[in-house]
Amino acid sequence: MVSVTMHDSSQVARLRAALADADYTVDGCLDALGSQAYGALSRSETVPALRTLRGDGGPLATLIRLFLLQTSVPYAQARAALPFDEAVAGELLVRDGDDVRAVVDIRPYGEADTDWWVVSDLGSGIGGVSGPVRTDHVLGIGGASTTLAGITVRGPVDRALDLGTGCGVQALHASRHARAVTATDVNRRALDLTRLTMALSGVSNVGLAEGSLFEPVEDEAFDLIVSNPPFVISPKGRFTYRDGGLPGDEICRRLVAQAPDRLNDGGFCQLLANWQHVKGEDWQDRLRDWLAPTGCDAWVVQREVQDPAQYAELWLRDAGDHQSAEYAARYDAWLDAFEQDGVEGVGFGWITLHKSGSERPAVHVEEWPHAVEQPLGDTIAEWFGRQDRLRDLDDAALLETAFRLAPAVLQEQTGQPGAEDPEYVVLRQQRGMCRADRVDTVGAALAGASDGRLTAGAIVDAIAELLGENRTVLRDAVPGPLRSLVADGFLLFPGAP
Repeated sequence: MVSVTMHDSSQVARLRAALADADYTVDGCLDALGSQAYGALSRSETVPALRTLRGDGGPLATLIRLFLLQTSVPYAQARAALPFDEAVAGELLVRDGDDVRAVVDIRPYGEADTDWWVVSDLGSGIGGVSGPVRTDHVLGIGGASTTLAGITVRGPVDRALDLGTGCGVQALHASRHARAVTATDVNRRALDLTRLTMALSGVSNVGLAEGSLFEPVEDEAFDLIVSNPPFVISPKGRFTYRDGGLPGDEICRRLVAQAPDRLNDGGFCQLLANWQHVKGEDWQDRLRDWLAPTGCDAWVVQREVQDPAQYAELWLRDAGDHQSAEYAARYDAWLDAFEQDGVEGVGFGWITLHKSGSERPAVHVEEWPHAVEQPLGDTIAEWFGRQDRLRDLDDAALLETAFRLAPAVLQEQTGQPGAEDPEYVVLRQQRGMCRADRVDTVGAALAGASDGRLTAGAIVDAIAELLGENRTVLRDAVPGPLRSLVADGFLLFPGAP
């Protein structure tokens, strides 16, 4: 475990200064390696970077080799790049004769106007670790953590909770728009590394608490809760960072069930999750059963589904088991467990709860495996805002609203070549969720004419006259499709950004 001696403020300050002086930042590493080599690192490929740094013994090249490429460096170079004795005493580096290697990963990270350093365990696949990781392994920055950071609603809040913080990525982001952040984890090593992450990154408003789920904060409430929990559905809990130790997808269900009691009015809870597709059950109905008791507005997006074999293979590779003699037996045990529970697939996605206080919560569960534009935090906040306004509008009030077409919406028409009319029309967003909604002629005309000056009802009346249809009949038919266009963000309320 990382020694507490590295948490002395003066020692951390010297390490932080060394990283900054070497320009060991996201931009600095990109400039040093170039886009090709830097991009290859995201695929765990180090050869392009090693070629680029060949012959460079400077501090930045040394830090990149130690932490990003996880290779040994000469003792003299390590001593020139870092406060070496303190780093060794703090168990960040280890010396083996004339060579020095990293014990942990210190990775540049940040937002557009700030630089952070995230401390985690060395990852498998980049030379530092081969085969299964330690049971209390602390995962570094990955696709899941950046996805959650991207979908999080970022409005100013008083208190935020990062449940299952790992190496502290979500807490870092929350520290910028929350007065105070609490980061919890059942893994004491994760809290130790998160503490160093915060110290190195100059973040002082994050407090740490040890315990499972909401136990460390059972008497507290928050305006924002984020969680990248140990959601992997596995037959045996082997690794703290991914296996929750509860049967099936129970850990995600419990998070959903317990979150509302820890949310202040108006607060959001956002988490990544896996859920089982069980034989004889509709997965959407299963998720709605999770959500109904919460009383919250909720939006669930399923981004991917894997069959049992794909899922087992994914997480066996994640642990390095594909290189072990136990691979076949563990694979077989995983499939046995799925078969016994009637699991036909596993869904991956995200869940957002909003404690709106409404007596008629808006609950939407959908599958959207297509490309989206991150960050989506504002898009998600706006979605809940639209549901809030829509539920208070009856059909008459809806038709008296002057909507406007959202920016970056295109219309696509599909049909046989030479046909007089298209078979169908699709409205497609170029931003945010990048949705594609199929509409009829009336829906397309309504969207195209919505510029914020005429009410929806006035536009419908004009369409009825143009098409020679009964105005009253068309007015009665339009509110349903109109609500869908507004809910999905194709049409915006007056004053919306």
